[in-house]
Amino acid sequence: MAELTPRKQQILRAVVVEHVSTAEPVASDVIAQKYELGVRSATIRNEMAEITELGLLEQPHTSAGRVPSDVGYRTFVDGLVIRPVTSHDQDRITGATREEETLKEMVTETTKMLSRLTRSLSAALTVRDGGLTLMHAALTALGPERGLLVMVLQNGHVENRLVDLPKGFTLDDLGAANEALAQALTGKKLSDVAKAKAHGIPVVRTCLAMAQGVAKDLMRGHLITEGEEYIFTQPEFVRRPDALDTLINQFEDESGIIEAIGRPVTSDGPEVSIGKENASPSMQVLTIMRQRFYVGDDEAGTLAIIGPRRMDYERNLAMLGFTADAISQTLTKLLS
Repeated sequence: MAELTPRKQQILRAVVVEHVSTAEPVASDVIAQKYELGVRSATIRNEMAEITELGLLEQPHTSAGRVPSDVGYRTFVDGLVIRPVTSHDQDRITGATREEETLKEMVTETTKMLSRLTRSLSAALTVRDGGLTLMHAALTALGPERGLLVMVLQNGHVENRLVDLPKGFTLDDLGAANEALAQALTGKKLSDVAKAKAHGIPVVRTCLAMAQGVAKDLMRGHLITEGEEYIFTQPEFVRRPDALDTLINQFEDESGIIEAIGRPVTSDGPEVSIGKENASPSMQVLTIMRQRFYVGDDEAGTLAIIGPRRMDYERNLAMLGFTADAISQTLTKLLS
């Protein structure tokens, strides 16, 4: 807020806080009554007009109050000092990171908890990496004609696939199949698994084909989303059915979210793109917060909070940073 006088900074912050709370334009009378600025409503109104001329506020309708512009939100966010996450929220987040045994389950549960706590859409995109190694691939018999192919990756991710076994399939056959699978898959990079040629007995060929499909899917990255309903029920979208329809279509097509979240994150902390800072026109009614998480020093994915531009930036940035760090700490302990 370097271009603004201290009082203008206070007024801009007040407009952001009030608009986040009410989803309505903010009038000078409201600020005069609720904030001790030491001046009358008329002075605040004049200050708001000047802040509007600077492009930090907008007036949706003549005689209406003001709302923050994208630049106003950006100025507000850049001036934030992130407050600590409460101990209660810390316990809920760290609890979610400890309850599950695989990377996918842990990230899913943690993303779900983050969505509940922020009342926003939360998303996680695991890193797209053909260099990840398939550490273990084995077929287990579940019954006379049913088996389970278990594949464990270097980063702890586990994939399971049901396999039909032929009649008369014996324990000796199972042992031979697992020897062939170990030779073909164990210790191989995903990029090599995706190109593996099926050979051997029919069950082995079936398992190799399944492993190929898994490798190709994982090389595209895995997207987890929780809490779309929090966006769809926001007043600014309920009042605009056209915008709501666009958002629904956007979230039904995962590619748009993957593109928005998967852009390179250039810092170790949270990054925020507000409104028109998002490349996709359909995303320009939203704010997207992103932060990477790690296994040791290796990037494992990106965690994100997505909501209307009118979101609780202070709380959400704190929650995103704490949650990404909690995921990194848990993954590093489990997998390093």
